[in-house]
Amino acid sequence: MNRRNFIKQGVLASAGITLGANTFLAASSCAGAGDRIVLALVGAGGRGTGCIINCCKINENVVIKTVCDVNRTKLAKAVDLVEKELGYRPGHTENMKEILDDRDVDAVWVATPEHWHSLAAIWACQAGKDVYVEKNPSINIREGRKTVEAARKYKRIVQTGFQNRSAPYGFSAREYIRSGKLGKIVTVKCYNMLGGGKWAEQPETPVPAWLDWDKWLGPAPVRPFSPSIVDENGRGGWLNYWAYSGGGLADDASHVMDLCRMVIGDPPHPASVYGWGGNHIFGGSRETPEFQSIVYDFGEYTLTCDNACATNYMTKTPSEIRMDKNRFPNWRNNSTRTEIYGTEGLMYLGRHGGGWQVLGPDNEIVAQDGGVFPDNEHQLDFINSLRSRKTPNGEVEECHRSATLVHLGNIAFRTGNRQLLFDPRTEQFTNSDEANILARGSSRKEYEVPENV
Repeated sequence: MNRRNFIKQGVLASAGITLGANTFLAASSCAGAGDRIVLALVGAGGRGTGCIINCCKINENVVIKTVCDVNRTKLAKAVDLVEKELGYRPGHTENMKEILDDRDVDAVWVATPEHWHSLAAIWACQAGKDVYVEKNPSINIREGRKTVEAARKYKRIVQTGFQNRSAPYGFSAREYIRSGKLGKIVTVKCYNMLGGGKWAEQPETPVPAWLDWDKWLGPAPVRPFSPSIVDENGRGGWLNYWAYSGGGLADDASHVMDLCRMVIGDPPHPASVYGWGGNHIFGGSRETPEFQSIVYDFGEYTLTCDNACATNYMTKTPSEIRMDKNRFPNWRNNSTRTEIYGTEGLMYLGRHGGGWQVLGPDNEIVAQDGGVFPDNEHQLDFINSLRSRKTPNGEVEECHRSATLVHLGNIAFRTGNRQLLFDPRTEQFTNSDEANILARGSSRKEYEVPENV
C-alpha cells in the first residue's frame, strides 16, 4: 500500500467507513490535509448524488459517511455510485435522524424535494451540523426566515445551492455595475422561458414497495400516492404541486433571480409585488402555473420575471457554451437570461455559465466577460467555509431574500393575480390576510418548524 492510500484508508476508518480488500482508491479524492470533513447526503437523486461525489473529488480529505433517502431504489443506486466513483462504500439509512445523531458527521448535504429543505436544514443546525441545502431553500417565507435564525443561533455554516454566487463572471458583472459604467439602473428583466406541454395527474395507486410515502410527504399534508408525484428512478412531477414546491419559478427561475440580485448589489426585499399567471396555454391540471409574469417594486426601478413552461422554441444556454468562457449565448432566444438596462448600456447576463455582455449604441459590444457553470467553485467555497468558518458565498440571509422573490410572485398569483404590498422589515403583507397565511405555510404536527428554533 502506498502512502497516499494508507492516509486515505485511515481517514475513512476514522469516519466509520470500511474498505473491501479489492477496493481501488480514486487518487483524485479524499486525501491530503489533516482536517478531515465528513459529509452525509439527504436526498439521493441524480443532482444530490452527483454534486456530493464531485465535492469529494475536487476537495482534499472530504468523505461521505452516510447516504439517506426514502426511495429505496435511489438509495441503493447512490451507494453503488459512491463506491464506484470514490472507492469505498458508505453507510445508508432511510431515517434522517440517524445522520443527525451521528457525531462523526460534520455537514449534511440536503438535496430532497423543496418541501423538506428548510426543515432538514434547521434540524441539521440544531444537531450541530453545517449544511449545504439545494435551491429553492424554502417553500414559504416563514420557513426561510427560521432557517436563517437557526444558522445564526447555532453558529452554523449554511451554503445555499445558488451556485452562481460563486461564479467569477458574476463578481465581474457586479463590479462593472458598481463602477458606474452601466449608468443608473433603469429596469431589470429576468427570464425563465422553458418548454412544456399539457399536464394531468395520473390515477392514484397503492404505495410502491420501493418508497416510504409517509416520510417522503414529511411536512406536507397526507394524501394518496400518485405516480405523477414521485418517480422510482427520475425526478418525478412534484414541481406541479404547491405542497412540495414553488413550481418553475422555484426551479430554474430562482437561479436567474438570485444571480441578478447579486449582480445589482443584493437589494433588500421589494416594497410590493404584482403577479399574474395561469394555465391558459395548454389548460392542464397542474397547480403551479404554466405561465407567470411578475413585477417587483424596488423603489427606483422595477425587476420583472417571466416564467414559462410553454415556450418550446426558447433554449437554455447549450452545454458547450456553458463550459467555455470564450463563447456567449444567442441572447435573443436564450430562455434563462437577465437583461439589466442602465442609462449607459444594456447588460445581458447568463445563468449557470454564458458570462455577460454589455451593448451600447448601434448594438456595439462595449464590455464582456465569459464564464462557465460554477458548480466546482461553489463546492470548493463550501468546504473552505467549513474549515475556515468564513461566511460562504451562498450566505443564508441573502439566499433567503432571493427565495422570497419566488414566494412573493407565487403568493400574488395564488391570491388572485393581484398586487400585494410587503413590509420588508416584518416580512408581512400589509393588504392581505390571505397572503400572510400562505407566507406562513402549514405542516403536519410532527414536522412543524417551531417559532423558537
